[in-house]
Amino acid sequence: MKVLIAEDDFRIAAIHASYIQQIEGFQVAGKAKSAKDMWDALQKEQVDLILLDVYMPDELGTKLLPLLRERYPEIDVIIITAATETTLLRDALQYGVVHYLIKPVTAQKFAQVLTEYKEKKDIINSKDEVNQTMIDLFFGQMQEEPKEKDDRDLPTGINSLTLDKVKTLMASENNGITAEELGEKMGASRTTARRYVEYLVTTGECRAELAYGIIGRPERKYYPAKKQAES
Repeated sequence: MKVLIAEDDFRIAAIHASYIQQIEGFQVAGKAKSAKDMWDALQKEQVDLILLDVYMPDELGTKLLPLLRERYPEIDVIIITAATETTLLRDALQYGVVHYLIKPVTAQKFAQVLTEYKEKKDIINSKDEVNQTMIDLFFGQMQEEPKEKDDRDLPTGINSLTLDKVKTLMASENNGITAEELGEKMGASRTTARRYVEYLVTTGECRAELAYGIIGRPERKYYPAKKQAES
């Protein structure tokens, strides 16, 4: 996913760019020091997500949201600001920002928010239709997110709600499952599914074996730890 950083402080922009480079599936599309720079960048670059500061030198970030929604409805926005006024948060929510972060943002919080955002996009993009489980997961992540203490002991890129979902799915996979198959059941990408199930392998809750087919390379299949792969 390509991210545009709209931030007038070059030091903060550089920090956020370094965070993005460490998160799987994201890359920096560009940096904008002003609203004008942002509009220019959007005409030149393909952008999936904007990290938008509120206090830009030539315009309030929240004032840009209506025009962003009109011109680029496919681009998502995360506000990152030192502003704490409720009115700004209300304006941001009204125009559909996907998150609102208060500076300074730690690397762990930054990675958590972007990873969860990508997982939600994967859910939407992976299926033509959704079921209630996927919908509950999508909205449940947003509802449960304030409970950061639940995720403090988890590595970056792993959140407790999605992890519980993977554990539930894996419990019934006695015959083994690939990361791609697990991703389909989760409504997520293969990369996301692999990250979670590999974490469960490290904790001893799942086990992995190579499955050799008739043709092609062996596949890595995952099993509940208490179950043995069938020979």
